[in-house]
Amino acid sequence: MDAADYRPRTVVTGGPLELVVLWGGFPLLGAGAGWLLAASTGWLARLSWVPFGDLIRWLDRLPEPPATLGAMAVGVLGGLVVAGVGTAERLIVTVDSTQVRLRRADQVRTVARADTRAAFLADKHLVLLDGDGAELVRESTDLPAAHLAAAFRAHGWAWTDDDPHRSAYRLWVPDLPGAAGRRGRSAARPGAGPRTGPPRRRTGAAPRTRPARRGAARRGRTPVLPDRRPAGGTVDFGRAGAGGAVASVPADPGSAR
Repeated sequence: MDAADYRPRTVVTGGPLELVVLWGGFPLLGAGAGWLLAASTGWLARLSWVPFGDLIRWLDRLPEPPATLGAMAVGVLGGLVVAGVGTAERLIVTVDSTQVRLRRADQVRTVARADTRAAFLADKHLVLLDGDGAELVRESTDLPAAHLAAAFRAHGWAWTDDDPHRSAYRLWVPDLPGAAGRRGRSAARPGAGPRTGPPRRRTGAAPRTRPARRGAARRGRTPVLPDRRPAGGTVDFGRAGAGGAVASVPADPGSAR
């Protein structure tokens, strides 16, 4: 047998109360939800907007008491499923003087004390840091912080009440020097500011064309506008301004035949 099996250790779990809540509370809640559903099917069947209306009307037509007993049985079964999932997903922490073992469902992870600089609980996550401040472990848990702290400190681990690097964190703001990210880089560029002057055009961009009329676009063909130039050889663009000047330009010589 390995000598590690003889080392004193501390196991931190939710305890028997957690198991009682999982395996006793959730099935009872499921049974109550099933009874409430069976008792209200007559009222729910008259509401047209209720989802699963066909199923509710089918339940309403079932005889009593089998309908109520069946609904409660389904609720209990659902509560047992939730209890099984909750039991498998809870975290079990085993601490000794040389290592800590984290077990969740069928996954077991072991971290050596020699590789760990600090351990703490942050936002319901058990975090272990190495000597460089990098995270070795971050596991979500509902275990009490007092129980975890007592277990780690009892075996000589460096437990802290908070993240030791929290003071080095800074809230990101656009004008913060050295800000990272796309907005930070654009704000930190020398001379960055609101653009003035005429809008710039991308190199090589094709000129914009006026879209075709809606009717022709729907028929899948390009509209052809009729030639409205007068036969006299000039194109009259109308009167411009209050002076009544008339602007005329020569028509296309090739169009007059």
